[in-house]
Amino acid sequence: MGRGGRMTVQEQESKDTSIRSGGGDKSLRRSPTEKPPFSLSQIKKAIPPHCFRRSVLRSFSYVVHDLLLAGIFLYFALAVIPMLPMALAVAAWPLYWAAQGCVLTGVWVIAHECGHHAFSDYSLLDDVVGLVLHSSLLVPYFSWKYSHRRHHSNTGSMERDEVFVPKQKAALPWYTKYLENPLGRLLTLAITLTLGWPLYLAFNFSGRTYPRFACHFDPYAPIYSSRERAQILISDAGLLAAAFAFFRLASSHGGFWWLLRLYGVPLLIVNAWLVVITYLQHTHTALPHYDATEWDWLRGALATVDRDYGLLNRVFHNITDTHVAHHLFSTMPHYHAMEATTAIKPVLGEYYQFDGTPLLKALWREARECIYVEPDAGAGKHQGVFWYHNEFN
Repeated sequence: MGRGGRMTVQEQESKDTSIRSGGGDKSLRRSPTEKPPFSLSQIKKAIPPHCFRRSVLRSFSYVVHDLLLAGIFLYFALAVIPMLPMALAVAAWPLYWAAQGCVLTGVWVIAHECGHHAFSDYSLLDDVVGLVLHSSLLVPYFSWKYSHRRHHSNTGSMERDEVFVPKQKAALPWYTKYLENPLGRLLTLAITLTLGWPLYLAFNFSGRTYPRFACHFDPYAPIYSSRERAQILISDAGLLAAAFAFFRLASSHGGFWWLLRLYGVPLLIVNAWLVVITYLQHTHTALPHYDATEWDWLRGALATVDRDYGLLNRVFHNITDTHVAHHLFSTMPHYHAMEATTAIKPVLGEYYQFDGTPLLKALWREARECIYVEPDAGAGKHQGVFWYHNEFN
């Protein structure tokens, strides 16, 4: 209990859990969908002012930290693993891939922060750092920056959100119900984790519906305005430069398989983490989606959930367990997000969602239960509020 006998936010969340029908997992109660009794300015007042200050030196310290770790792991792969006995080398490579993939995901998060102008007070510096870091991970920096900005502007909107936009039951592909079994679910997850990120970039897979083909590499794609086209071309140039550098590196050293072992497999792990993190931030039976009759920015921004990734929270710069605060104040640097999250919980009350379910269990559960969205039967005036379901009868 808190001071004065008041229940803490965590205790309230524990009390508010309920048993899912047809299963034994405990879950959060649904988020309220009524207009919140607080405003964005009231939330901001609860956060210490220093949380909004960006420091170039502190931000760069995380870049140096992550790149140093990546360099250490790379040295291990280049100098240590080849000296190991065959049996130990076979075991060491997966350890390298996992560790390097996680550290490079942290690098990806810092570049993501640059795209939000949360790295420093200088937009040009943010864009230069973000372009270099994201290009090195084969991400089109400006292309993703602009589509991601629109995601933040339209979170939870059935018509305008940009990523993991759920379908209504009638819009599901005909084969969906045949995949609703453990084997089909495992296949779906495997394809999503390995191909989901490149498919999203190249074909807008799981993104917003546009009237024509949408691609993050196309400056004339409907995702972008005419003012953004030049920067999309810069993103493409960054990718070509990175690809050429990797090609020259592979040609002058160990060839394609050498590059695949050192860089390709960790990059696949980065891509998988991006899908997992984003999917679990916005997919939960407790989270609503809204159509145009109900949606507003604040309720949409609150339609997300913080998760606990254990040690990886720090490796991923807390993008996992401070996502609610990030959606409310995306220009806040990540190193203040934990303090800000603690400060806003009492204000948000039941509008704040946190799910501490272990990662793999949560991923499997959401893949099983969050198949399509529909308004509740008898929703009355709230026909514009959609919830996840999985029934096909």
